[in-house]
Amino acid sequence: MQSRGELGDFLRTRRARIRPEDVGYASGSGLRRVPGLRREELAHLAGVSIDYYVRLEQGRNRSVSDAVLGAVAAALRLDEDERAHLFRLARPRKPDPDAGQPDAGQTDGGVVRPGVRRLLDWITAPALAMGRRMDVVAWNRPLCALITDFAALPPAGRNLCRLHLLNDEIGRRYPDREMIAREAVGHLRIAAGRFPEDPELWRLVEELNQGSEEFRRHWQQHTVRTKSHGLKRIDHPDAGPLTLSYEITHFPQDPELSLLVYTAAPGSPEEEALRVMAKAQARGSRR
Repeated sequence: MQSRGELGDFLRTRRARIRPEDVGYASGSGLRRVPGLRREELAHLAGVSIDYYVRLEQGRNRSVSDAVLGAVAAALRLDEDERAHLFRLARPRKPDPDAGQPDAGQTDGGVVRPGVRRLLDWITAPALAMGRRMDVVAWNRPLCALITDFAALPPAGRNLCRLHLLNDEIGRRYPDREMIAREAVGHLRIAAGRFPEDPELWRLVEELNQGSEEFRRHWQQHTVRTKSHGLKRIDHPDAGPLTLSYEITHFPQDPELSLLVYTAAPGSPEEEALRVMAKAQARGSRR
C-alpha cells in the first residue's frame, strides 16, 4: 500500500514541474488550481484515456503495459533514473521477507564478510562499504581520519544520511549541504521503490524528515537520483578545506552492497592531506 501513495505523489510532482505552454497548452486556459499539467492534459500527451491515467495515478492499475509507462515517462520528460523509478512504483515487487534483515555482504549475524573487510584494508585511500540505506557496514583507517571514528559510534549512528544531516559536528564540515540532502533523498527514494516493505528504511526517512529541513524539502519533491561518482567538499577540522573525488561501485554478487572510495589528484594538496591524516590515524590506533 505504501507504493500506491508513492506512485501518485511521484506522478503529481512530475506533472507540476511541466509548464503547460512548453507542451502546447495555453497557460491561461481555464482556472488552474495547481501548477503544471492537468491530469487530462498529461493523459492526452501520453495517448491514454483520462480514466486510465487517473487509475494509474491512484495506484489502481497494476496491469499497466511497458508501452503506456513509456509514454507517460516521455510525456513527463523523465530522465533515466526517474523513468526506472516510475516502472518500479507502478509494478511493486512482492514483499521481500528479508527486506528488514541485514543488507547483502553481511552474514545472518550482521557481520560483514571477511573478504570485504580485507579489501578495504588493502585500499590506501579512504573507503567504506555501505548497504542500501546508506548504513556504513565496513570501513578502513583512512576513512576514519577523513570523516570520523566509526568504531566509536553506535551502530545506528553509522549511517551517512544521519551523519551528514543530523550530526551537527559532522554536518557542518560539508559546505554543500543542499546537494548532500538531494543526493541522500535520491538514493533513499530509489531504495524505497525497490524495497517498499523495508521498515528500517521508512524509520530512517521519518527521522530525517523530522530532523533535516533540507531533506524534508527534497523528499516532498520526490527527488530521484543515482550517483556513481562526483566531487565532495569537506572542511576538515585538521586539514582544512578539501575537494575530493569519489567513486561508487557495487559488488557483483552483492548488488545491495556498495563500495565508496575517496581520492585526490596526484600531487595535489588534498593528496598530501590524506597521506598525513592516514599516518596520524595509524599512529593513534597503535597507542
